[in-house]
Amino acid sequence: MKRAIITGGASGLGAACATRLRADGIEVITFDITDAADYRADITDAAAVRAAADEVGQVDILINSAGIVGPNKPFWEVEPDEWQRTFDVNVNGLFNVTRAVVPGMVERGWGRIVSMASMAGKDGNPNLSAYSASKAAVIGLTKSLGKELAKTGVIVNAIAPAVIETPMNATTSPEVLAHITSLIPMGRVGKAEEVAALVSWLTSDECSFSTGAVYDISGGRATY
Repeated sequence: MKRAIITGGASGLGAACATRLRADGIEVITFDITDAADYRADITDAAAVRAAADEVGQVDILINSAGIVGPNKPFWEVEPDEWQRTFDVNVNGLFNVTRAVVPGMVERGWGRIVSMASMAGKDGNPNLSAYSASKAAVIGLTKSLGKELAKTGVIVNAIAPAVIETPMNATTSPEVLAHITSLIPMGRVGKAEEVAALVSWLTSDECSFSTGAVYDISGGRATY
């Protein structure tokens, strides 16, 4: 049985992915900052991440789903600590967990890494500069790591969702949420289960000739 770590796995997209992968017969271990997770782990703490990963042992699949929206305000009003916190979770946390599991995947010659980026990382969303910039960083890291690992059997891809119905969006201002929803040609927000279905394929043996890619799941907002 393959084993997966899902960060942010206690709620939202992470929880939906955990449900789907378990249904696929995969052993799922969730990392989150709540007691509902299998491991209460702060991914911004590199030492804690390393200790948790060592305790878990072999990891075949990594879903980087933990993330925060960050400040909802004009760029020039963003405080340095707000900017830093957004990058600490969305980028540095992803770095910490990925760095902890990649060597083992490479050694075994098989692995699947899927990171949650965002349409904001492609298009940029107004009043979400920290979030948009951090998700652009996730996209850049995915493309780079995908190329680095292309001949190892470890496949690295990202997903760029538009607005998805999750608790994370409860902290987004109504004005921002209305704007980014209005950009979706289908006229609705996405469902977490729809994203999880794409993750299911990206973590399977059937996904064998795609790496360093960014998969749009946006109701038609972007097709590039």
